[in-house]
Amino acid sequence: MSSSNRSAELEDKLREAILAKPDAVLEDQHLMSALVAANERAMGSNVVDLRGIAMERLAARLDRLEDTHRSVIAAAYDNLAGTNLIHRAVLRLMEPQDFASFLTCLEQDMPEILRVDALSLVLETSRPGSGAEVERKAGVLKLAGPGFTESYAGQPATDRSVTLRQTESASPRVYGAKAETIRSEACLMLDLGEGRLPGMLVLGSADPQQFSPMQASDLLTFFGGVFERSMRYWLA
Repeated sequence: MSSSNRSAELEDKLREAILAKPDAVLEDQHLMSALVAANERAMGSNVVDLRGIAMERLAARLDRLEDTHRSVIAAAYDNLAGTNLIHRAVLRLMEPQDFASFLTCLEQDMPEILRVDALSLVLETSRPGSGAEVERKAGVLKLAGPGFTESYAGQPATDRSVTLRQTESASPRVYGAKAETIRSEACLMLDLGEGRLPGMLVLGSADPQQFSPMQASDLLTFFGGVFERSMRYWLA
């Protein structure tokens, strides 16, 4: 069989395959791109295929829409996962029957629920030096002098704000021995009520991307509000 006959037979088989499943050709992006490119070469350089240009632009827009679609789905999933996580944390906060159990919950359960590597409750007091024994018994609780929380977070307690940031040198005063591993943190300011000095709940992570100033803080703001009310209950 001559090469021309073999070529004709191949073309016939290819033609039959395409006619049998034309949708498969239309759905194959790489194949359609090759056909369009072949068509442009056949027309020569002096002919402008406006339909081809329009198709390329539509294809580019479709790619961008698909990327946006994937990003929106990923963001929605992350938001749902974050919401469920905060709900679990809030329910756990409501379980302790006394303040000692509450501190144990913060130290043992809350880091795992919130998926952080360290957690500290910082309370301001006019006599921080007298609380060494309290800190030793409750490792999660830190006592500091007036103005410490606002200075540390850079936010007034009255704003009830959340500060998200990355850090290369976390504070041993806040995290203790875990400070060396912390690369990002969230500072939740606590207004503990009239006549009381403010406090701060600090969440630390070894992942530098877990807390960033570019992230939304709505869920942590909500959690901070719930935690703030829990602290007012215990302090009362």
